[in-house]
Order: sequence, then C-alpha cells, then structure tokens
Amino acid sequence: MTNPIVAIVGRPNVGKSTLFNQLVGRRISIVDYQPGVTRDRIYADTLWLDTKMTLIDTGGIDTETQDELMTQMRQQADIAIDTAQVIIFIVDGKEGITPADQEVANILRKAQKPIVLGVNKVDAPHEEDMVYEFYNLGIGEPISISASHKRGLGDLLDAVVQHLPNTSDETEEDETIKIAVMGKPNVGKSSIVNKLLGEERVIVSNIPGTTRDAIDTPFTADGQKYVIIDTAGIRRRSRISEDLERYSVIRALSAIRRCDVALMVIDATQEVTEQDTKIAGLIHEEGKGIILVMNKWDLIEKDTNTINQYRRRLINDLAFIQYAPSIFISALTGQRMGSLIDMVNEVYSQCTFRIATGVLNDCIMDAVTFSEPPTDKGRRLKIYYGTQVSIKPPTFVLFVNDEKLMHYSYLRYLENHFRKSFGLQGTPIRFIVRQRTN
Repeated sequence: MTNPIVAIVGRPNVGKSTLFNQLVGRRISIVDYQPGVTRDRIYADTLWLDTKMTLIDTGGIDTETQDELMTQMRQQADIAIDTAQVIIFIVDGKEGITPADQEVANILRKAQKPIVLGVNKVDAPHEEDMVYEFYNLGIGEPISISASHKRGLGDLLDAVVQHLPNTSDETEEDETIKIAVMGKPNVGKSSIVNKLLGEERVIVSNIPGTTRDAIDTPFTADGQKYVIIDTAGIRRRSRISEDLERYSVIRALSAIRRCDVALMVIDATQEVTEQDTKIAGLIHEEGKGIILVMNKWDLIEKDTNTINQYRRRLINDLAFIQYAPSIFISALTGQRMGSLIDMVNEVYSQCTFRIATGVLNDCIMDAVTFSEPPTDKGRRLKIYYGTQVSIKPPTFVLFVNDEKLMHYSYLRYLENHFRKSFGLQGTPIRFIVRQRTN
C-alpha cells in the first residue's frame, strides 16, 4: 500500500517549510523569510505512532498576485490539495487572521478534505491566547504550534493521524498481483491496458482509484487475480511544463508504491529519454518488480539482430536495472501481448522468492571462496552468516565482523552471485549489513 499523502499549505511565509523539515527530521525544504522561496512541492516520508505518511511541502498560496511565478506556485498547491488525503493548513499566530488566510480557507473548504489547522509561531505558553482568533476561519479547532521550537508538533500529528484512512485491512491484496503501467505520454500505456483487459478470458470491473489521476481495474486471467493501476497522463505536456512535470513524480511515486510489478513502457521508435530514466529510477528505489516493455515494435524495420542490438542499448541507457527483463510488443497489432502476463507472473514470483537459510549461506560461502572479501588496513571483512528477512523485494541481512569493511563493489558482486545462483530476474535485491556483537 502507498503511504497516505498529507499536504502542508498556507499563504506565503507562515513557516510551512520549517514545519516540513521538523516533521521529516532533516533539512530538505529551503527556509527563507522572503515569500516565494519554496517554488515547487517537495515530498518526504515520515512516521508518527507507527503510521507512515508522505508529506508534501507546497509554495505559499497568494490569490491576489499577478506574478507568473506565484501563479505557478498556486497551481502546484492546487494539485497537492487534490492529491492529499489530509491537509495541514498553517497560519501565522503572531500576525493573526489575514485576508489571504480567509482566501486559502475558502479554497480548502471547496476541496472537501479533512483539514488540520495549525497556528504557527506560538512560541511560549503565555502566547496561547493568539489561537482563539482562528476559530473565525470556520475550519475547525486550531492547534497551537511552534515549528522552529518543535512545540505542539505531537498534537498536530495526532490530529492528522485521526483523519488518515485505515490501511491495515489488506486481506485480499495478498492474492492479487498489482500491476502499474508507467511511462511518459504517447508511448501506448492506454492501448496496452485496453489490450490486456479486452481478451475474452478476462472478467473486468471498474473501481475508481484513490487519486483522480489513477484508476484501479481488477481482472482475472487463468484463475489469477490482478489489478491494473492505469497511470495515463503521468507527465502532461503544458506550456508550464516545468511545474506539472515536477509534480508528476508524486503521481508516479503513488502508483509505484501500490504495485507489485511495474510495466515500464518505452516507445521503441525513440531513444530512452531522461524522463524514462527517472521513472525507472523511482521503480528501482521503491524495490518493485520491473519489466521493460518496448511498445510500437511493429513500426521498426527489423533484421535478425535488431532485438539484440536494441537490448544492448537498453542495458547501456538503464545500467542500474540490468536485472529487468524486456519484451518487444505492439499493443496495436497484439504482437507478443499474450506473453506479457506470463512475464508479470514470473517477475512477481521472483519478487516473492524465499531462500532457505542453509541454501543462502552455502551460496555466500561459494561467493567468498570464489572472490575473497575486501581488506582495509590489514583487516579483512568476514561474513559470518546471512538470512532473508523479507520479500518484495528479497532482502537479506549479512552479519559481519565490521560493517565498515563492506565495500559497495563487494555488495554488487554478491548481488550478481545471488542472481547467478537463484535467478531473481526483474526484482531488486536489498542487503542490510550488520556487525555481529559478542
């Protein structure tokens, strides 16, 4: 399941970025007293009382300005509001209610989302009286906080958590393979979805997704349940391309986190672009299974070596996901579409693959025998044993004598050895290195 999204909004210069940095525990957003410093949404994950959430920091909403930059920031905030499950509305306690606060409150009421009102810059108990004025906004009970002094943040997050949906009930999801169809515009994502759902053996029903930009479509094929997460329009072209392009990362991240296997659709008639690389990078970082789907293969002039040449270019352009299998299809003609679901099933089985501890340690011993671990200042790395701790993706804990001796290049060697021994095609592998104590 994806983390619920919580958007921090308000007029400029009320302390939204300071609050964001405090809640995520590190300085990510730029903080400045000049309005307009936060120009696009910045997002990060945080945890409160065992509840995970994704926070979005937005630029200030200024409804009066004609400045193009501030107008774009308003559009950014509008999209964040539309996507969020809960909204934190921040106001300045020292300044009191302003006309701009009233305008923002009117915008948020129309969104019909749960709103938590935080009155910032209440730095001491004797300043609590500043809070009562904000009841007049008609948003709900104001909560006094001081983002810079970390005062009242627990009460604020408690109120947020009360509004978040309960994601603990995932009874049927364990049996269902969730497929996200990713890619930039005009690569044929919708055609692929329609082709997969249009087969006579498939039972289809439509259920609206949690966000407006995605629709979950359940279907069944050969007795296996699937859900296709359609992300059509993930990167919309616009004159304000920079603004909407940045936000598409949020949409992509939401779809990726909900899926088990991502179909990374690339237009075979074009070279791999930076946008393709970014989306593939998100899939890799989130630890999801991935299949490179080269669509429009019917438009390519081919000889006996065309596919191999194209695969070599893919490996070169997307070197960080060399483990990803590729398939060359045509959604228009149906070429190889029948093999796509079979490949999804295979990648899913690799994502959920479990290795017995004894077999795993035999594999580690073979790897160490073939290539000795690195040394540093006369000390050699020793891997005592390993164990698999989770799936989706397969994650292994390695217990060593000194975790500082484990070099990235040796972890990469172990990953390659694991893949050679067990396959694990289409799924990332995660290693956690721990120092064994006496």
